[in-house]
Amino acid sequence: MEGDCHYLDGNLAAKKRVKYIQRVLNAIGMESDRIAMVNLSSAMGAQFAQVATEMTERIRKLGPNPLRHSPQAKAPDGPDASE
Repeated sequence: MEGDCHYLDGNLAAKKRVKYIQRVLNAIGMESDRIAMVNLSSAMGAQFAQVATEMTERIRKLGPNPLRHSPQAKAPDGPDASE
């Protein structure tokens, strides 16, 4: 649970990162709902499955990445840029 992470404050740091990415997504014109963080323990398998299903449904409703085929989107540089 939040603040009670095996890696000390790892989930608190992750929460900050998720909030940052949500702001970035909003800034570039994408829906911040494309990323979420949920705190679950390893004993909460059924809840994990439910959260995963809900997130999958949310992403499907949002549709594909609107920037992926945008003329303004720059192709990544590097050896695997053609993939």
